[in-house]
Amino acid sequence: MNPFKRIGTSDEDMVEVSGPTVDLSSTDDVPPLERDYGGGLNGLPKLMDLLEEPVPGVGTYEDFNTIDWVREKSKDRDRHPRGKIATKSKESTWALVKGISDAFSGWLLMLLIGLMSGALAGGIDISAHWMTDLKEGVCLNGFWFNHEHCCWSSNETTFQERDKCPQWKSWAELIIGQSEGPFAYIMNYLLYVSWALLFAFLAVSLVRAFAPYACGSGIPEIKTILSGFIIRGYLGKWTLIIKTITLVLAVSSGLSLGKEGPLVHVACCCGNILCHLFTKYRKNEAKRREVLSAAAAVGVSVAFGAPIGGVLFSLEEVSYYFPLKTLWRSFFAALVAAFTLRSINPFGNSRLVLFYVEFHTPWHLLELLPFVLLGIFGGAWGAFFIRANIAWCRRRKSTRLGHYPVLEVLVVTAATAVLAFPNGYTRMSTSELISELFNDCGLLDASQLCTYANGSEPKSGGNALPDRPAGAEVYSAMWQLALALLFKVLVTVVTFGMKVPSGLFIPSMAVGAIAGRLLGVAVEQLAYYHHDWVIFRGWCSPGADCITPGLYAMVGAAACLGGVTRMTVSLVVIMFELTGGLEYIVPLMAATMTSKWVADAMGREGIYEAHIRLNGYPFLEPKEEFSHKTLAMDVMRPRRGDPPLSVLTRDGMTVEDVEGLIADTTYSGFPVVVSHESQRLMGFVLRRDLIISIENARKRQDGVVSSSRIFFAEYTPPQPASSPAPLKLRGIMDLSPFTVTDHTAMDIVVDIFRKLGLRQCLVTHNGRLLGIITKKDILKHMAQIANRDPDSILFN
Repeated sequence: MNPFKRIGTSDEDMVEVSGPTVDLSSTDDVPPLERDYGGGLNGLPKLMDLLEEPVPGVGTYEDFNTIDWVREKSKDRDRHPRGKIATKSKESTWALVKGISDAFSGWLLMLLIGLMSGALAGGIDISAHWMTDLKEGVCLNGFWFNHEHCCWSSNETTFQERDKCPQWKSWAELIIGQSEGPFAYIMNYLLYVSWALLFAFLAVSLVRAFAPYACGSGIPEIKTILSGFIIRGYLGKWTLIIKTITLVLAVSSGLSLGKEGPLVHVACCCGNILCHLFTKYRKNEAKRREVLSAAAAVGVSVAFGAPIGGVLFSLEEVSYYFPLKTLWRSFFAALVAAFTLRSINPFGNSRLVLFYVEFHTPWHLLELLPFVLLGIFGGAWGAFFIRANIAWCRRRKSTRLGHYPVLEVLVVTAATAVLAFPNGYTRMSTSELISELFNDCGLLDASQLCTYANGSEPKSGGNALPDRPAGAEVYSAMWQLALALLFKVLVTVVTFGMKVPSGLFIPSMAVGAIAGRLLGVAVEQLAYYHHDWVIFRGWCSPGADCITPGLYAMVGAAACLGGVTRMTVSLVVIMFELTGGLEYIVPLMAATMTSKWVADAMGREGIYEAHIRLNGYPFLEPKEEFSHKTLAMDVMRPRRGDPPLSVLTRDGMTVEDVEGLIADTTYSGFPVVVSHESQRLMGFVLRRDLIISIENARKRQDGVVSSSRIFFAEYTPPQPASSPAPLKLRGIMDLSPFTVTDHTAMDIVVDIFRKLGLRQCLVTHNGRLLGIITKKDILKHMAQIANRDPDSILFN
């Protein structure tokens, strides 16, 4: 099968995630219904019992459906019943080896995921750094060197102009032979915009042609997948290849996006692909989701160089089911990934991230006030961004704008590049900008932000400089930063959600870091000129180094990222791992909590939950409380006036009857009752299992025709000799479906669905079947209560 055959060629294919998809996660090219299950099976008994002979395809799921967590856990338990491994171990050494390898396979898989993700992240970092610098010039010693590496080996680099060396040539110097002047500026400007457009065009074209699922952040879909939803191909090999390549291109194009969110998607693709090496994980969707939870932790570990923060991110933000063993394995995988990335050393500074900093000045209790102000700003920015971005994405979905994803990306890239180039702080990569804003000014800094009016002598024994009056260059930098803040706020809204890989962590941190640096310099100047004020007296004497603007930038970055994502614990740990400063945990906690409170007051959803709802995924948010006094009978189907519930009977239906029921309905499963009259519940059968079993029986068993009777009973009554061969399907029936009574409170039903990961629950009254509640019914009910459109839940 050609993997590209099902992808359309028009721009409409990019509008909805539910459009044409490629199943690249499967290792089999033949759909279950088209496989030939025959071949060499002679002498079958007259009555076929699927309990004894498992049918290939039974127990699997359709695309855009939810898995049955309870059934998956039962399958894993049945794989080695209690005592079976121990008994086999006594029988033979081979059985002992198999038992040990089964137990060890999870750790081996974590090792492989860590190694693969760390290596890919290192390659992405190095490539993105080089291609970002390629927009401004090229190294004569070797075109593969980025600007910084090119000038490292030069003996002619001065300390004041450390970024200038004869080996590095700007495009103007290469083409027209001038490095200064209006013509050189225009030439560099044109080349900067041209490279940006080329990178963006390649990124969106590759995504559109080969892997539509490689666009965006990926975290909303991964949250949905981890809750039990099936999106075939979303974590497949083509998505991994294209996302890795296009992520480098998108970051290098200068768009206001980051690589941190997409790196979580890349790591999860690695986890999903490597799961196919181990039968235990390949054949069990619940076990695979444990691996994907660990892979999400690996993604954040390599994105920020924060292994502990990655584990907490997976636990707090993306995972739905996170048992203790997954915590240990996530920790191990994140450790391996961080070690691999450290070995590659992508930034050449022996650090895992580009913006690692260390502060030397302790903070004062009174500084909590500006930190809380940054928290308020972060919460307000987060709430504004979510509303604006969702409104823009909804407009993209509902208007012709969404039909032209390539044109949209090119227009946004052109606008971004044209507006970014004149301002040095928007021209540089966002990671470099954050690095400069976090930086604590010392003697060795040549940054414009560190150019103060007079160079007072530093305190003995340190690189830290005392607070000084800001010079003209600092004020100029403040104006440029204020414009950069406005630019980043507006352009990030329209960039996130385009059809290129786009993360949100770095742009959000950049907005907060700019705001924090501006406030930090303001407080520093206030302390210098008004050190006799009550708030400064006693701890900020003249000539002392008491205010660190870089710390304010870091706190602002945490506040804005928290306002957008609503992360708390994991965010604080990630930021502290970034900076290596334990003593700054309290300012980070104060700003992050303030940010969350302010953002929650303006809107309960984080950006990822908002995008899940926008796409109509059936995600039951575990953090959302259900406090309405409705009963199961108010939500179940059928409602009053609806046709009766479609059911199967124990022994009263033929193959033709069942096939007719399947053809006339779209339900994903059917309750099995004793008879239509009694409506006494026996079990539940999935539609997919029913179709595959009947198709399989027609091929493998002689005599099964449309008039053959189907039995779900344990014992089958004797059949007349002239009757066609019957079909026994008790083996595919769930004998213990979850049931509630019609008077069960809905908050209890919602809790059952959340904690057990149910697909559906049957409603009974005195043992008689009344109706069914599915996950979709609950989501629609919650949408109605919240005055939202219940039809926005698109999938089963």
